[in-house]
Amino acid sequence: MSKRKDSIQHTLKIAFLVCLVCAIVVSAAAVSLRPMQQQNVEIDMKRNILSAAGMLETGRSVADQFESVETRVIDLSSGEFVDVDPDTFDQRKAAQDPAQSRRLDPSEDLASIRRLEEQSLVYIVRGADNSIETLILPVRGYGLWSTLYGFLALEGDLNTVAGLGFYEHAETPGLGGEVDNPRWKQQWVGRKVFDENGDLGLSVRRGVVERTNDYERDHYIDGLSGATLTSRGVDGLIQFWMGEDGFRTFLDNLQAGEA
Repeated sequence: MSKRKDSIQHTLKIAFLVCLVCAIVVSAAAVSLRPMQQQNVEIDMKRNILSAAGMLETGRSVADQFESVETRVIDLSSGEFVDVDPDTFDQRKAAQDPAQSRRLDPSEDLASIRRLEEQSLVYIVRGADNSIETLILPVRGYGLWSTLYGFLALEGDLNTVAGLGFYEHAETPGLGGEVDNPRWKQQWVGRKVFDENGDLGLSVRRGVVERTNDYERDHYIDGLSGATLTSRGVDGLIQFWMGEDGFRTFLDNLQAGEA
């Protein structure tokens, strides 16, 4: 009997059974935890949206704070709201789906994203009179090593920046990773997206902005020291998403009351 237990066949059998039991346990755990994981992902996304807009408060649940945020889907080409459920709309998947996106020509792909989805999520905070107090727009673009995913928040005039934040990227810590530095992000607050002629003025410049120059002080952001390509990437995504292929038509429609 002992010889049978010491045989190779018996050892392999025991190993197989142990692996099978472990696989079943891991699979069951993954399935049972999936709803909780999905909920955590949603809460984290909402937290980043609120943070980008400077609305995140400590001591209150993210879910309660996000109740003031209206989530909608727009058509980027027409700049109009569309009847699509934002809770089921996956913008990242749409960007990769040829049926829901288009390939960008290199000359227009300022953000180096390759494909542009037809529709986009937008997040709106309204005042008591139903006017827009804050508009939060999802933006993305390629830096040095990765695509930076974030949100650009605008005040009710749809021109003044309320905040900018990135929730996902793989830029070099201490260099391009300084996009997460609160001091650098604070520079964005109060900057103007468009100048008095309606032209796109917001831009990340190389080096330090000349604060005595009114135009630069109103529209320019200091480049990240030692991270030229990341700075160019952030500037490129701003130029793209605030331009005609991005949210410019939608913003114009909102200004005219036609969205």
